Amino acid sequence: MKRDTLPSAQARLAVQPISRDVLAEKYFKTGETNVEQLFARVARALASVEKPKLRAEWEQKFLNNLHAGAIGAGRIMSAAGTDIQATLINCFVQPVGDAIQGVDDEGYPGIYEALREAAETMRRGGGVGYDFSRIRPKGAYVKGTASMASGPCSYMNVFDQSCSTVESAGARRGAQMGVLRIDHPDVFEFITAKRTPGRWNNFNVSVGVTDGFMQAVAEGADWELVHKAPPGAKLIEQGVSQRADGLWVYNKVSARELWDTIMKSTYDFAEPGILFLDQIKRDNNLNYCERIEATNPCGEQPLPPYGCCDLGPIILTNFVRHPFSEGGKPAFDFEEFEKVVATQVRALDNVLDVTFWPLEQQRAESAAKRRIGVGFTGLGNALTMLELCYDRQEGRDMAAQISRRMRDAAYRASVDLAREKGAFPKFDANGYLAPGTFASRLPEDIQASIREHGIRNSHLLSIAPTGTVSLAFADNASNGIEPAFSWTYKRNKREADGSRSEYTVEDHSFRLYRELKKDASSGNAPGKLPEYFVSALEMSAADHVAMMEAVQPFVDTSISKTVNIPEDYPYVDFKDLYRQAWQAGLKGLATYRPNSILGAVLEVTPVAGKEEKPANAAPEPLQQTQPPVDPMRTVIEKRPSGGLPAVTEKIEYWTSEGQQRLYLIVSFLPIATPDGRTVERAIEFFMPVGQSGESQQWITATMRMLSLAARGGFLDRALSDMQKVTWDRGPVRLGTYEKPDGTRVPRWHDSEVAAIGFAIENLISSRAQAAQGSLFDAEELPAAEPALEPATLVSPTAMAGKKCPECGAHAMIRKDGCDYCTQCGFIGSCG
Repeated sequence: MKRDTLPSAQARLAVQPISRDVLAEKYFKTGETNVEQLFARVARALASVEKPKLRAEWEQKFLNNLHAGAIGAGRIMSAAGTDIQATLINCFVQPVGDAIQGVDDEGYPGIYEALREAAETMRRGGGVGYDFSRIRPKGAYVKGTASMASGPCSYMNVFDQSCSTVESAGARRGAQMGVLRIDHPDVFEFITAKRTPGRWNNFNVSVGVTDGFMQAVAEGADWELVHKAPPGAKLIEQGVSQRADGLWVYNKVSARELWDTIMKSTYDFAEPGILFLDQIKRDNNLNYCERIEATNPCGEQPLPPYGCCDLGPIILTNFVRHPFSEGGKPAFDFEEFEKVVATQVRALDNVLDVTFWPLEQQRAESAAKRRIGVGFTGLGNALTMLELCYDRQEGRDMAAQISRRMRDAAYRASVDLAREKGAFPKFDANGYLAPGTFASRLPEDIQASIREHGIRNSHLLSIAPTGTVSLAFADNASNGIEPAFSWTYKRNKREADGSRSEYTVEDHSFRLYRELKKDASSGNAPGKLPEYFVSALEMSAADHVAMMEAVQPFVDTSISKTVNIPEDYPYVDFKDLYRQAWQAGLKGLATYRPNSILGAVLEVTPVAGKEEKPANAAPEPLQQTQPPVDPMRTVIEKRPSGGLPAVTEKIEYWTSEGQQRLYLIVSFLPIATPDGRTVERAIEFFMPVGQSGESQQWITATMRMLSLAARGGFLDRALSDMQKVTWDRGPVRLGTYEKPDGTRVPRWHDSEVAAIGFAIENLISSRAQAAQGSLFDAEELPAAEPALEPATLVSPTAMAGKKCPECGAHAMIRKDGCDYCTQCGFIGSCG
C-alpha cells in the first residue's frame, strides 16, 4: 500500500538504501524511477486482457492492490508490461522420457528433446523441475544400439552443464529440480551424487518417496528397485528377474539401509530433499486427470508434465494494526486481507493470458487447468509485530488462521470468476470434490458453489520463497513462511563498474520496533528485545516443522521452507524429523545442517539482549561457537585466471633401479586470513613436459588429482593417502630423519607415490615456514609472477558454504528454498 496509507509507524520508516537499489537494479525498466511507475506498468499489463470497457476499472483495482501489498513474484514485477519475450511464470515441470531423441513409447519427449525444451524455458526466465525416473537404469539393454544404458544420473550431468551455460531472461542462470523415485535401480547413485564436489551445482535434488517405502522402513522389510526396461545379459546372469507386473527387479535392498543412506547424505550435504508422492497425489484436486511426479526448483509447486504456475505473495506485515501495541492491542486486519486476496486471484489469472509462453505445450496445459499461486510473505515479521512467538502454539494458531482465511477468500473469488469467465476446461465436479482431495475439505458453502458454478482455477495457493521481492517491496520483511534469519547484517554489493558498496540491511520488524520504542528524549532504542523476537537459528527443528504442519492443511499445493538445524543436532532426531513430516501429511521437507563438510555455524553477534523467557517456555537451542573458518580448507571452485606465485621442486630419490630425478611445479594462491595476515595456499601441481621415464603419465595424472584436492580443501588428506601407497618393487629412499640420539639417517618409503607425496608435503611446509627466499638454486626457479588479490574468505559472522557469485565468499547456504549468501546477503536465482 502507499506509504501514506500504511500504519503510521511503518509510514515513518525511511526506505532502506539496499531496498531502493535492488528495486532499481532488478525491477525498474527504462524510464522508471520510482515504485509508482513500476506498479502502474504492472497493473496496466494485467488489466489489458479484460474486456475493453472494464480495463480502466481493473487497472485501478490492480494498482490499489499492489499498493496494499499484493505483489507479483519476481518475473511479474520485472517483465510485465515490457516488450521482453520473457515468461511471467516462475514454476515449470518438464517431462523426460526413456529415449534419446523424439518421444518414448508413452509419448514423453526423449532426453535431448527434453533438454532443448528445458533450455528454452530457462532462457525465457523459468525454473524447471524434472522426474528422471523414466530413464532406464545403468546396465539396462538398449536395443537400438545393442549397448548398455548409462543411467539417469549420467544424463543429469548434461542437464546441469546446459543450465550453467544458459543465461535466462534477466541475466540469471536457470534453477532446476531433479527427482528420482525411491524404487529406481540407480537411486543409490542419485542420493550420493552431490557428495562429489562440483557435481550438479545447478540442481536441487529430491527423492520421490512412497507410503509403501515408509511402511517398509517402519517394518524393517526389504525394498525392490525396479524398472520396466529389460536388463542386459550380464545382469540377467547375476539374477535380475521380472515380476508378475512386468517390471524388472534389478536389486532388493534393506529399506532401512536405503533410508539411512538418504538421511546421512542429507545430514552431511543438505541434499537430497524428500517428496512424499502419495500425499501429493491424495491431496491433488486434479488426481482424476493428471499424474504428478516432480516439483518446481524450490518445491512449493508439485506439477504434472508441462505444468506451470504463476505466483503472487501478499505482504502480511501491511495488515498488522497497532504493531507492538502502538495505540492499542495488536491485531490482524482479516477483512482487508480477504479483499486483497480476492483481487489477487483475478490478477494472477490474468497473468496466464498476458505471459509469453516458452513452449506451446506449457500454454495448452495452463489453459486447461489455470493454476495460480496466491501466497504470502512476511509471516515471521507479522507474528513478531503481533507480539506472538513463531515457535509457540500461539504463533502457529495465528499462522493457521491467516492461511485458512486466505484459502477461503481465494476459492470464493475463483468461483465468482468462473461465473463471469467460465471454469477451467478440465473441471469435473465429481472428481474435483471427490473424498480426499484438498477441495473436499473446503467449507460446505464453498463446495456447493463449486458444484453449481465450477471454479476458474484448479489450484490457487502456494507458499514460495520471496527472495528479492521481499527485500525490494516489503522493506526486507521475513521471507515467505520463514521466521527472520537475522535482525541486521552487512551486505557487500558489487556495482556495475566493479566497485563495491557496503549496506547495513535490517529486518523490517526490528526497524519498526526500534522506531516505536526509542526514547523520545535520547533517541535511543531499548537494550533488550522481547521474547517474541525469535530468529530461525534460535528455534528447534521440531518448531520449524510444526509451523509447516499448521499451515499445510490450508495450502492446496505445497510450502517452500528450509528447516535450519544446529551442527550438533543428533542424527537419530534428525532422521525422525522426516518420519514426523510424513506422518503430519506434509508433501516434502528440506533441511540445512551446517557441518564440517558444508561449513559450520559461527558465532553470530546478537543485535541486542532479550528478555528472559518464562520457566515453562521451550528450552533454548544450543548456542554454538566454532573456531574461525580455516582459510586453507575453504573451497576454491575454479583456478583464478592469470599467473600465480610458483616454485619448481627438483625431487631426487633412489629406487632399486638407481637414482631417479624429476621436476614438479607447485603454484600458490595468496589468501587473506580473518586476522588480516596473508598466507599462501598450494592449489596447483603439475609436471613440466619433456621429462623422460615410464612414470611420467601416472605422475601427471596424480598431479591433476592433487590440484583438485587442493582446491577442494582436502589436500592434506590426499597427501596422507599418497604416503600409504605400497608396491612390489622394493622401498624408495628420499630424505632423512633424526633419531633420538641426534644422528640423521635415510628415510625409506613404500613406493614412488609415497615418496613424491612426502616430498610435496615437505615443500609446502618449508614454503610456509620461510615465505621469503628460495628453496632451490636460482636457475631452477621460474620467474615469479605478480601476486593476485587475496581471495575472499567467509567473515566470522557468516556460514561457510558454496562460492557466492556476488561477493566471491564461500558462504552460500540454502535458506528459505533459495541459495543465500550469509556474507553479503545475495539471493540466488529463485529470488
